[in-house]
Amino acid sequence: MNKLKTKLADGTVLAPGVFDALSAVIAEQAGFDALYLSGASIAYTKLGRSDVGLTTYTEVEDTLARITERVALPVIVDADTGFGNALNVKRTVRGFERAGAAMIQLEDQTFPKRCGHLDGKSVIPVAEMCGKLRAAVDARANAGTLILARTDAVAVEGLDAALERAERYLEAGVDALFIEALRSVEQMEAACARFASRVPLLANMVEGGKTPVQRAALLAQIGFRIVIFPGAAARAVSHTLKGFYGSLHEHGTTAPWSDRMLDFDGLNQVIGTPDLIAESKLYE
Repeated sequence: MNKLKTKLADGTVLAPGVFDALSAVIAEQAGFDALYLSGASIAYTKLGRSDVGLTTYTEVEDTLARITERVALPVIVDADTGFGNALNVKRTVRGFERAGAAMIQLEDQTFPKRCGHLDGKSVIPVAEMCGKLRAAVDARANAGTLILARTDAVAVEGLDAALERAERYLEAGVDALFIEALRSVEQMEAACARFASRVPLLANMVEGGKTPVQRAALLAQIGFRIVIFPGAAARAVSHTLKGFYGSLHEHGTTAPWSDRMLDFDGLNQVIGTPDLIAESKLYE
């Protein structure tokens, strides 16, 4: 059985955003139950670019495969719009499922899409999105691979229209819903009042974004079963690197940062180098 499905049956899952195998390993060691592979964070870290539809299917699939090979936690993967029409969605679902995804997220934005907390979004017709979601459900080889439908319609058509879209997406056979960029706790409560008793709902926490950031425990009380902080790690790493590189440029040494970084042995412990060396001796 899908480990994520089991965890969702037991309560709310807090899934931090990751963007590569190293961030996934460290998140797993911190004790989380699931991970969220953020498309935005892949754009930030792999391309050094904004989340405006530049990331491709192959880049996400490769990143996902490297993560699932390295960690045992279930991974929710951001598949953006499915990278095309319904046939592209089928390819995306099959590829991401082979790469180890526990849950695959698809959204109803037009292409090129953009971050859900940027202005200027647009959405495709409801019927087109329902077709893409039916294609996703049909494409998966294992019914335990979960399909998560995201709607960005709150910013475009308003809350009521977004809730109606979510209703239609649920009818298309998806396993979870994500109503993006809810503007207030009241809107979050309205979404949960309508759907929380029927299907897991995802809450997206973006620092400085459209939705007020709340603690996972409060979101669980409201009714959300999945809580993600998708880009927080990339923002934290960016902040740290700005300070580190600035210090190195100023001082010409890493000494002022020695208490804020791992040394050679420390990093090797995190990534399991001693175990890897021990394993290699089995084949000598």
